[in-house]
Amino acid sequence: MIRRYGEPVKKGQHYKHRPGVYAILLIGPNILLTHQDYPKPEFQLPGGGVNTNEHPIVALHREVFEETGWKIDITRRINTFRRFTFMPEYDIWAEKLCTIYLARPVFRLGPPKEISHTAVWLPAAKAVQLLGNAGDRAMLAKVLGISAARQ
Repeated sequence: MIRRYGEPVKKGQHYKHRPGVYAILLIGPNILLTHQDYPKPEFQLPGGGVNTNEHPIVALHREVFEETGWKIDITRRINTFRRFTFMPEYDIWAEKLCTIYLARPVFRLGPPKEISHTAVWLPAAKAVQLLGNAGDRAMLAKVLGISAARQ
């Protein structure tokens, strides 16, 4: 069974299935996150949706580059979780199936391609408290071996 994080399923609401891939990008005690300004300002694990007929690993490389400007080396798959949420940028209710990978940033190719995103380096332990969704917080806390509870 895949664990669900976040808001409960709304009875009678139709959700579009949205597979996505996201990366925990560590170098030493620091993590590379993306800060998204729109539709709601928040820190996120870099990543996003897998396009139709796109391999998830290809999607992860593409999404991380678009949101951070970095090329990455994927180490391993961490886990998968579900989120049921409204996505205002697409005007849909989505059942997001989020697969999380551990990866290493290897080369900065330039600034993020997505104008609403900024690449941000933070201490990983602090990032656990700042990430915008409970699933991201839980996955990073698992990798770091610490609690994901917000202070």
